[in-house]
Amino acid sequence: MVSLTRILLFATYCVIVNSTAASRVLELSDRFLDIHKEGQWLVMMYAPWCAHCKRLEPIWAHVAQYLHSSSIRVGRIDCTRFTSVAHSFKIKGFPTILFLKGDQQFVYNGDRTRDEIVKFATRLSGPPVQEVTRTTSFNTLKKDRDLYFLYVGEKSGTLWDSYNNIATVFQPHAFFYHSHPVVVEKHAPIEKTPALFVYKENLHYNFTDHHTITDKDKLNETLYKWVNAERFPTFPKVTRGNIHQLYLTNKNLVLAVVEENQLEEVPPDMLEFKEMVESVIKKKRQKYHDHFQFGWITNHDLVNSIAMMVVPLPSLIVINSTTSHHYIPDDEPEKLTPHVIELFLENIQNESAPKYGGNSWIVRIYRSWFEVRSALASMWKGNPVLTIVLFGLPAIFLLMICYHIWCPDIFDADEEEEETKGSSHIKKD
Repeated sequence: MVSLTRILLFATYCVIVNSTAASRVLELSDRFLDIHKEGQWLVMMYAPWCAHCKRLEPIWAHVAQYLHSSSIRVGRIDCTRFTSVAHSFKIKGFPTILFLKGDQQFVYNGDRTRDEIVKFATRLSGPPVQEVTRTTSFNTLKKDRDLYFLYVGEKSGTLWDSYNNIATVFQPHAFFYHSHPVVVEKHAPIEKTPALFVYKENLHYNFTDHHTITDKDKLNETLYKWVNAERFPTFPKVTRGNIHQLYLTNKNLVLAVVEENQLEEVPPDMLEFKEMVESVIKKKRQKYHDHFQFGWITNHDLVNSIAMMVVPLPSLIVINSTTSHHYIPDDEPEKLTPHVIELFLENIQNESAPKYGGNSWIVRIYRSWFEVRSALASMWKGNPVLTIVLFGLPAIFLLMICYHIWCPDIFDADEEEEETKGSSHIKKD
């Protein structure tokens, strides 16, 4: 029965090279170009030699297993074998994760974890705004979605038009829903419709500007900024996968820099520092939310690259997402308190705090040099023998080449000089 099923799949799609019982991932070939517009596909473009691809393989298998019962087919393509596929989809690096739906193509740039990839595919598999028709659905919704937007009211008017259009733009990044007052009941604070709010951390935050804005273009601009700012948790973990999205908020990023072990556990002393920074935005959200996006980060290489120095642990750094300047408090981390942090943020707002970095060409050159130096230091610390082999041997070969280029000329010159002197003593007949 299993063999018959595989034969039928191959005959239908002509893309499956092999499929094992241990994995739900479909191995695709260049025939995928003929049928990629049929249905919904979540595809990993990879190269066998790519270390990042190898690390993603077990995660990708879990993604395929999780989405097996859905309408999304999960596959992967070896772009070193099927170069026409890589050329057709304009693949520039490995691994590249694509979600394909008809003529639409979406590139995933978030964290390479099972949950985040599944959320990305689930959001794109449905319409930009999904309908909630049953009151009991909200219990499941709040359990499965830690953050979502909800519009309550009729599907008409300028607010609905703006909401629907903006949901299409941000569909890869957030969940958007629509419902009616009778369905919502006690699950959301609805006084009058239409109403729009975001749900996160078990709280609702309403969008109220539509009551005062009559101009359609102004409403679109205001709602876009609101959704763009509210689509993140109040205090998220910042990684290489989401920091560029956080930059798009045009806010100052307030980051608590800590470390975590292999089990993703933060040591007690650093956990206390992290929670202290989090308490500032949780207690003073109305004061700081419009100008600052708080978060915490454990990627020390990323922080050091931004600060162009080795940042101590724990510490606090604020990054201007617009100018790429950063701010570091003068006080030692152990002396920081919520009150001191608030004074520091106020100095940033009134531009009295000293700023560092930026986007000038001098800073870019220095940052590149710092990253290269840090990478070499990390390699030396991890494996000094390999570092010597990789960089010492090429240096020796270069010196030998230079030696053979320059030294023979000197020796040849001496020999020619001796021959010239010798020939001068030859007696002429």
